[in-house]
Amino acid sequence: MRFNEGADLDTSDITDIRGSGGGGGGFGGRGLAVGGGGLGLVGLLVVVLINVLGGGGGTGGGGSGVGGFGSIGQGQSADNTELEQTCSSGADANRSEECAVVAEINSIQDFWEQTLGSRYTRTDTVFFSGQVQTQCGAASSGSGPFYCPADQLVYIDLSFFDTLEQQFGAEGGVFVDGYVLAHEYGHHVQDLLGTNRQVQAGVTGAESGSVRLELQADCYAGVWANHAETVPTKSGKPLITDISTDDINRALDAASRIGDDFIQRNLGSGRVDQNSFTHGSSAQRERWFTTGYQSGDPNQCDTFGTDNLG
Repeated sequence: MRFNEGADLDTSDITDIRGSGGGGGGFGGRGLAVGGGGLGLVGLLVVVLINVLGGGGGTGGGGSGVGGFGSIGQGQSADNTELEQTCSSGADANRSEECAVVAEINSIQDFWEQTLGSRYTRTDTVFFSGQVQTQCGAASSGSGPFYCPADQLVYIDLSFFDTLEQQFGAEGGVFVDGYVLAHEYGHHVQDLLGTNRQVQAGVTGAESGSVRLELQADCYAGVWANHAETVPTKSGKPLITDISTDDINRALDAASRIGDDFIQRNLGSGRVDQNSFTHGSSAQRERWFTTGYQSGDPNQCDTFGTDNLG
């Protein structure tokens, strides 16, 4: 995956609170987070995803609003100064994985803004280290990336990308990072469109609303990937210049390693229990990312309107 060397990066899509002293606390906030597609399905997110989206519209009752700082806990503060100095162009994205993440977030949001028009509202990704306070409660790096409907923010500890390779055995790569982020922004799209209202809290299983929500987010990630090389930035030039077959294969490899069945078999008890599925099987996750990528059409991602999830 390569970026347009002369394209400008916009770090205003990021709220950087790394090193600000996150603080812990129990996971008992207002509104429950949507997990990163099984990406951190050990411990904390198991609880979150069993109870996913208890409130109508995913707002969780009392969110701070898009891009707000109400989610940042006491003792935390945002400072994008270093990020602004380090990540200003596509050339920076080509040399730095951190800057590549900034570029991917820009591209993903540009795509949805252009696709949905006034229905889309940009929101930040919060970079944190160790622990973070959100309006969905406190979370740690072990949670994996997630979207909090209560404050409409995406959260990620960038060390997760190493965990994805080391713990899950994924091949990894810059485009895999983009897939992960596009999945989370898929949850933001679902929140804005009200799709999450179709999910019944506490219900799990292979046909559950939680699984359908996660598979749709995978499909939305594939839709973005289809258009990523042509999405213009504010300057009118595409930010991403090349997505290779190897990039797509790496994303499919990652999808296969964050399916419920893979996680239960290889990182859990060793026994696959479809009744406890919250994200879908590896094959389903691959299928729906591929559906989005091959079609490039968000309308093909209606996982709630089909009896065949794959």
